[in-house]
Amino acid sequence: MTTIQIIDGRAESDRDREFLPGMGRTWLLPLYDLFTRFARVRPLHERTVELAGIQPAQTVLDVGCGTANLSFAVLRAVPGAVVTGHDPDASALRLAARKAGRRGVRLSLVQGYADRLLPKDGSVDHVVSSLALHHVDDAGREGFGREAYRVLKPGGRVTIVDFGAPDHGHGGHGHGKGHEGHRHRGMNAYTERNLDNGIVTILTDAGFTDAREIDHIEHRFGPITIVQATR
Repeated sequence: MTTIQIIDGRAESDRDREFLPGMGRTWLLPLYDLFTRFARVRPLHERTVELAGIQPAQTVLDVGCGTANLSFAVLRAVPGAVVTGHDPDASALRLAARKAGRRGVRLSLVQGYADRLLPKDGSVDHVVSSLALHHVDDAGREGFGREAYRVLKPGGRVTIVDFGAPDHGHGGHGHGKGHEGHRHRGMNAYTERNLDNGIVTILTDAGFTDAREIDHIEHRFGPITIVQATR
């Protein structure tokens, strides 16, 4: 079995910083992968990888990777990609490391926060993120946008899949009769921040000029948006 190391990329000031775990409670982590299978999250990951357009030997940073299911989707589709998973949850990263070891795949893992990414300026081809950004507070979301812009190479791409819906009155993919119905299905205080093109706004404010929703999926747990932008 391959041994996967976890790098601690946290600043000293982040050592005791709180975060919202993937299942909402730390003790629920052992159920996370079972839940994602039940929820049919894998097709969302596969669609995200397809739309990201990752090529062999390109560098990919999976922000909020959790147990690395999106990272593994990248490696299945593009075995030659160089993938790093980034997440504040040490327990989730240890589980990701064990999974990578059993699979015998090359995967780097970094413990850290979305608004303080480890890569150097202009060093990453792709930033991807799956169902993670809605866990991040407003300041962290804004910081993530700036950090994604910073670490991407010119022409690099960020692709995000998360709960959300576009502003149906201002372009985007129109689905149904507007987003008011979406607020009551699959939405909570965290996910509602993604409504009305919330993720597009984060990226636009960070300096991306072409941030847009590129796909919209009506999932059993609520509307899913896939947003993309190019550095």
